[in-house]
Amino acid sequence: MLELSDAQIGGWVSSFLLPLFRIAALVMSMPIVGTQLVPVRVRLYLALAICLVLAPTLPAMPQLDALSLRSFMLIAQEVLVGVMLGFTLQLFFHAFVIAGQIVSMQMGLGFASMVDPTNGVSVPVVGQFFLMLVTLLFLAMNGHLVVFEVLAESFVTLPVGGGLLVEHYWELASKLGWVLGAALILVLPAITALLVVNLAFGVMTRAAPQLNIFSIGFPLTLVLGLAIVWVGMADILTQYQVLASEALQLLREMARAS
Repeated sequence: MLELSDAQIGGWVSSFLLPLFRIAALVMSMPIVGTQLVPVRVRLYLALAICLVLAPTLPAMPQLDALSLRSFMLIAQEVLVGVMLGFTLQLFFHAFVIAGQIVSMQMGLGFASMVDPTNGVSVPVVGQFFLMLVTLLFLAMNGHLVVFEVLAESFVTLPVGGGLLVEHYWELASKLGWVLGAALILVLPAITALLVVNLAFGVMTRAAPQLNIFSIGFPLTLVLGLAIVWVGMADILTQYQVLASEALQLLREMARAS
């Protein structure tokens, strides 16, 4: 008859379940995989597969009782680490969504919204277009592989049971304000061009008051806004590379905050 001691059971639990909570928290909260488009069961299977691959290569886990208070504290810590890593990636993707919403409001497409299947909320079509574009770029440039590499490195740089430095994470959280600045940089040329168009319509209204500016200005602003967005797509790859580098660097700093 096979007999297992409490130490053996605790070792198996800590060597597999503790990394699983960090991996599952990241998979559940990261973009693309952690959206509503992917069923929860599929995400759980993916987390289990990643954990099975990484578990033999991870450092030794702390020995603990499976039902002790310390084990629950470690589980909460691992979930917190995984969610923070996923939240950092979410901010990077939502910078493009905010950029699309800003330019939509400026060009008069704010009313043209559609349900975002990834988040279940209504967003302007330009923001949804930017989100689809950055998703394809992220996958094409193997950004998901970089994320999994950072996740594997985090078990060395931020070991299980090693403790968290709250002060360091607070400093990193103060850097997350670059999201709004990045969104403004993305659409600053389009906003400037549309501002010039609106100023031109204002001059036309003063010069010819009998001109119905609403019947002419709205469709013209819409067409010019689409043309400006189309021209701005020529430089979107360069801007994406800069923002992706900053986001992944911040992700690495999050994983090394110990």
